[in-house]
Amino acid sequence: MKYRVLIEQDEDSFFVAECPSLPGCISQGKTREEAIANVQDAIKGYIKSLKKHDEPIPPPIEEEILEVA
Repeated sequence: MKYRVLIEQDEDSFFVAECPSLPGCISQGKTREEAIANVQDAIKGYIKSLKKHDEPIPPPIEEEILEVA
């Protein structure tokens, strides 16, 4: 499944990664790569918890990238 992740660098130079489709699913890392790996683990744990509690799992995203001239 694919989920959109937003990544920003904070004032302490850490990278913060958030998955908007999964409220509260946020992680961070010293590098962009570390933040991505950490949020992937967080997403897996979030979905596992939803399944355990018989909660609905948000559908994965479908995205188009358009070039506008």
